[in-house]
Amino acid sequence: MSARSRSVVGVLAVLVFVAFAACAPSDEQAMSQNELVVRSLIDAVQAADTATIVELFWPEATYDDYASQLQHRGIEEILGYLSSVHEWADDVYMNVGEVHVGATGAVAEWIFAGVQARPMGEMVPIATGLEVVTNGVTIVEVDGGRIRRAADYMDTAGMLLQLGARVELPGDGVMELDVPR
Repeated sequence: MSARSRSVVGVLAVLVFVAFAACAPSDEQAMSQNELVVRSLIDAVQAADTATIVELFWPEATYDDYASQLQHRGIEEILGYLSSVHEWADDVYMNVGEVHVGATGAVAEWIFAGVQARPMGEMVPIATGLEVVTNGVTIVEVDGGRIRRAADYMDTAGMLLQLGARVELPGDGVMELDVPR
């Protein structure tokens, strides 16, 4: 390869690099976008907006539900997980508190409230009509403006206690709340 050819290839490589860098969002732009993505996700879950959820995730994304020790793979499983709260709860409300953002993702702290109007499978086989309120955190990893991976952490024991569950502890201890019936 001649010196002139190497020079042309070098200039082309620099131009491609500069063009790619110009298309990539800055860290500040990525952080703003990631905050919008996680807030949009929480809003979509509250509203049972499956169309928005589909738009927010890559088709092959994963979603970890650490409270239940389950991983949901692909958009169909993720839709099932995120819309499942509406199968048992009415008046679903989610309020985002703090959002912590980075160039590759975001963490949202939230409060969930809902009225348990229908059975929750075998776990709570009756409708109690009681309101539950619990805190949680959602972590999202964002790639190209869409969620590649997400994870939820929440206090399900506190939620079940609010529905009248009892936890028997070693040594004859019992954990329960005084729930109105």
